[in-house]
Amino acid sequence: MATVTDFYYDKSIFITGGTGFIGKVLVEKLLRCCDVRRIYLLMRPRGGQGMKLRMRQYISSRAFDNIRADPHLFSKLQMMRGDLLSENLGLSAQDKQILLDDCQIIFHCAAQVKFDANIRDAVNMNVAGVQRMLELAATLHRLEVFVHMSTTFCRADLPVLEEVLYPVKHQPCDVIRATQWMDLDTLTLMEKKLIAPQPNTYSYTKSLAEELVSQYAGKFPIAIARPSIVTASLKEPHPGWVDNMNGPTGIIVGAGKGVIRSMLCDHKQQVDALPVDLVVNGCILLAYNTALQRPKEVVVFNLARSDKNPITWGEAIDLARSNVAEYPFTMPLWYPGGSPKTNKFHHYIAVLFTHLLPAYLVDFYLILAGHKPFLVTIHKRVNYGLRVLQYYTVQSWRFTNERYLSLRNTISKEEDEVFYTNPEAIEWNSYVRNYIKGAREFCCGEDPATLPQARQMHQRLFYMDLLLKIFLTCSLLYFVSYVSLKVSNIF
Repeated sequence: MATVTDFYYDKSIFITGGTGFIGKVLVEKLLRCCDVRRIYLLMRPRGGQGMKLRMRQYISSRAFDNIRADPHLFSKLQMMRGDLLSENLGLSAQDKQILLDDCQIIFHCAAQVKFDANIRDAVNMNVAGVQRMLELAATLHRLEVFVHMSTTFCRADLPVLEEVLYPVKHQPCDVIRATQWMDLDTLTLMEKKLIAPQPNTYSYTKSLAEELVSQYAGKFPIAIARPSIVTASLKEPHPGWVDNMNGPTGIIVGAGKGVIRSMLCDHKQQVDALPVDLVVNGCILLAYNTALQRPKEVVVFNLARSDKNPITWGEAIDLARSNVAEYPFTMPLWYPGGSPKTNKFHHYIAVLFTHLLPAYLVDFYLILAGHKPFLVTIHKRVNYGLRVLQYYTVQSWRFTNERYLSLRNTISKEEDEVFYTNPEAIEWNSYVRNYIKGAREFCCGEDPATLPQARQMHQRLFYMDLLLKIFLTCSLLYFVSYVSLKVSNIF
């Protein structure tokens, strides 16, 4: 049986979503460890920028630091102008012919990941876009495997998700047609009933996409990768590498800068998060296994920890709180504090007094000082984002992952060191520490050299926060005693 590196040697790979968080790590890993011949990246036009400029911007990402010394590796990248929202992916005749003759592996990672996207946009990207990719794949002469990136939350209405395909209540093609001819107002009115029992358009369209993928079973080998919550890297390309504010990263940065002081979250529930490099290694291995075994049915892999090395939201928050004290963010709004709430009423009261009222007071002061107010707008966005996320923070799911865990058994110990997927290797304290350092450096652009000043500011804000709490407590006690005295005088 060929090794992983033998399998990928001299292969030509087509990747969508290569500019995204997972996509960059996947491209970097394939270039650095697999000696592929060519990686074709589907790239949407942006503001009249040429492909050469887009390529320079792309490879300037810190994700590629480890291979920057070898420019030959970047010569294996070829960008193709196109768009998943366009017929035939918007590919030129020349680029399509290149794929027809040369492409052997497809990783379809692109998706509309906004939970609150309107139904038309979500269907066009996550369902019709998948249909266009499958139609292309069916014409490729040398295709060995098609990997579709889904999510463990494709059936968020189920408490347990197994590594199988689930039936859907609507046929994907019918939904695509409906969203094309109906006006957006009508679709918006129908949305909740249409997607029920799913919580949002993201989960709903991801389930439809899986059904669409299943209809191509037997035409070419297909695997579905379902990652759970994808978080900062464990080791590669850098410990703690992350380049977006989605999900837990936004919470870490928002809380670390003192903006988020309350969120609706059951601290006792398990959080099933998996570092992005474990997700990418899993995708590389499942593509390898599926191509070699050539199954007639679609094979599903839940890239999740499940009961391996569990951690609760409360434990994760405690680790983040202690590590933010050691690696604080620069320019914080206030001292990091607050807590998760399990009661909606308590949470809304906390939002009122620790988010909105201070924001209005600060903005009022800024207006008086002749400056542009900004804090109310920020807090409204933050509170909206927390409302969207709270469906996932107040409950937990169980994702069976036997097929994903068994990937390690198909490779040698030497290759297991390279394409590591073992979630039990995560040491949570050091991981959260690196996550915070990575969010600081890669997301917020804060140089590690600024840590001494950030620690000084963190210490000053600690004392200011303490003094404010003492003042407010004394004021409250004075008010209560004053009212009690007045009442006693009346009676």
